[in-house]
Amino acid sequence: MIDKEAADLLSQARDEFVAQWGAMGNAWGINRTMAQIHALLMTSDRPLTTDEVMADLKISRGNAHQNLRELTGWGLVRSVIRKGERKEYFEAEKDVWRMFCIVARERKRREIEPALKALKACDEQTRSLRGEKAVAFNRQIRALLEFVGQADSVLDRVSRSEGSSILPLLLKMLTKSKN
Repeated sequence: MIDKEAADLLSQARDEFVAQWGAMGNAWGINRTMAQIHALLMTSDRPLTTDEVMADLKISRGNAHQNLRELTGWGLVRSVIRKGERKEYFEAEKDVWRMFCIVARERKRREIEPALKALKACDEQTRSLRGEKAVAFNRQIRALLEFVGQADSVLDRVSRSEGSSILPLLLKMLTKSKN
């Protein structure tokens, strides 16, 4: 059993993690509350109810409900049914590689694919244009299209490797070789 001092330190560390994870959420394209709920569930030793999430983060029911549904839609959180209970419980995916793959897949769908579509349209519109500015513009668009296409390909491979142990192992080997 954890003594009071250790419990307080653990609670402070968890609160700090939840706050920092929430702050990083904007960089990932999600709102702060959604990221905080994810952090709270990810570090919880048991599934939590909407009421528990609301109380812990001091947010409204609507805000908690909306963000829990969004996280569930992403696949980062799942609903847990407990026999004999009417309340819905939620737990986060805790496998770090799976979380990364889920986020990569969602970012690809929400950001990379629309960017590719826009770049392809710009390329098609300007490919046949003549003149120095038009040629320079199209060259830049094609370079971006190629780069974003490569990023799309990488994210596609990563997002499909959820069950793989090879890619995470390769990444570990690459990072160890740099140290």
